[in-house]
Amino acid sequence: MQLKTSEFQSLFTDGLHELAGLFEKHQCELRIAGGAVRDLLSGKRPADVDFATTATPVEMKRMFQTAGIRMINNKGEKHGTITARLHNENFEVTTLRVDVQTDGRHAEVEFTTDWQKDAERRDLTINSMFLGLDGTLYDYFNGYEDLQNRKVRFVGSAEQRIQEDYLRILRYFRFYGRVALEPDNHDPDTLAAIRENGRGLAAISGERIWVELKKIVVASHASHLLELMYAMELAQYIGLPPDGDVEEMKRVWQNAKAHSPKPMTILAALFHSSEEVDKMDLRLKVSREEKTLALFLVKYRRELRKSEDGPDSLKPFTDFIIDNRDLDTQVKVCELLKYQGEEKLLAELCKWSIPCFPISGHDLRRMGVTSGKEIGTTLQKLRDIWKKSRYQMDKEELLTYVKL
Repeated sequence: MQLKTSEFQSLFTDGLHELAGLFEKHQCELRIAGGAVRDLLSGKRPADVDFATTATPVEMKRMFQTAGIRMINNKGEKHGTITARLHNENFEVTTLRVDVQTDGRHAEVEFTTDWQKDAERRDLTINSMFLGLDGTLYDYFNGYEDLQNRKVRFVGSAEQRIQEDYLRILRYFRFYGRVALEPDNHDPDTLAAIRENGRGLAAISGERIWVELKKIVVASHASHLLELMYAMELAQYIGLPPDGDVEEMKRVWQNAKAHSPKPMTILAALFHSSEEVDKMDLRLKVSREEKTLALFLVKYRRELRKSEDGPDSLKPFTDFIIDNRDLDTQVKVCELLKYQGEEKLLAELCKWSIPCFPISGHDLRRMGVTSGKEIGTTLQKLRDIWKKSRYQMDKEELLTYVKL
């Protein structure tokens, strides 16, 4: 087939036209590779476009230098990747490769001019396609058919692909959540290969695991996929508590899925204690913001709740935000409301903005209150009165409560 869509045509910037002309001049083939092809065939404009070529890194460097084109970031060169900058755009071009040796984490590669051999080393059929710059699809493993049927399959032997890089287990789940229509339509042999090789994830760095895991938990079928990971005993290798509360997670996913929850909002449901959050952080090296959100949800999911239905049901949450005074407390409380399934209160809180407490220590000093301790006590008392008034009282009214 030949692709002619507007998304495909929109890729042809001045930079790509010049890049294509250069490779054509040197009689080296250039094709779009991997995820960008999958996105284009799904009718999406890809955020990133990777290119593959028959030219070696040495040949590419020579081509770019002769044409006066700047190259940036030489770190990828030993893996065959050269990044060229044309018309203020970066173009990442990688030489076709075959794996010579793999250890479950990294691969030793050698260069080839055989497009099918390169496709063979890729993880999933839907990621193994190439697209010529004339729109011709090169599909060696029925990836397009799988994409149309919303099927996620490994290229060739699932076991072999997984043993080349155990992170592919999580990549399988991530793409399943992105592509599959039904939550439980896995190939039994694929699941058997995952179960057999799950312990290989223990050797994968936490950072790489977290990149995949946080995408899995906010995609379609997240609760099914997490439950499946537990059924296959993968949790212990990827920083999640071995006896995680799967039923609570499924309930929270139902509550939150329509409200764009943060990944940690879903995962927090699995934790029984703050110690389990600490263990997860040691394994996955999550950001400070992600860890504090998990600790917050584990601490307050039962403690901070609406008082009753009615006009004051949001008040415990707004009082908490005002008392906390941290800039991100409102964001955390919004995630808590998603966790609890409080849709109405979530909508109200999203529109609510933190009112400004109208009294400062300076106001009290002007009235003759001089002791620092007394100023602190009086401010807290006035703050409580202000909260009871639903933040309506102004400075003048509040100062009438100051006893000199």
